[in-house]
Amino acid sequence: MKYLMLIYGNEQIWNSLPADELTTLIGEVDAFNEALRASGELVESQGLVSHPRAVRMVGDTPVVTDGPYLEAKEYVGSYFLVDVASEERALEIARSYPALRFGTGRSGGGLEVWPLMTGTGGDH
Repeated sequence: MKYLMLIYGNEQIWNSLPADELTTLIGEVDAFNEALRASGELVESQGLVSHPRAVRMVGDTPVVTDGPYLEAKEYVGSYFLVDVASEERALEIARSYPALRFGTGRSGGGLEVWPLMTGTGGDH
């Protein structure tokens, strides 16, 4: 089963990290990704550039705005996709993500685990 891991962050927290601590964290995340790649469980991992654009219908017109949640302090900064045998394994991977230690409290960030639909349609 494939799971999408959405990684949320708070720009103020990330920008306030001392350079050496940020370098250490990046190294830990790289090692985390490499271990998943070596196990064959990592399908893909990417950071996201800047903030997104949202397209929503207003009446009959699609309207483009800056970002999906302008009032939120958290934003999706990256994602990774794993292919694992069980939800338990996906959650184990999520709990071991190195940057979670910076996600304490409501506005620090975190990680969401989304099971992906398969082509069979029996994913409800």
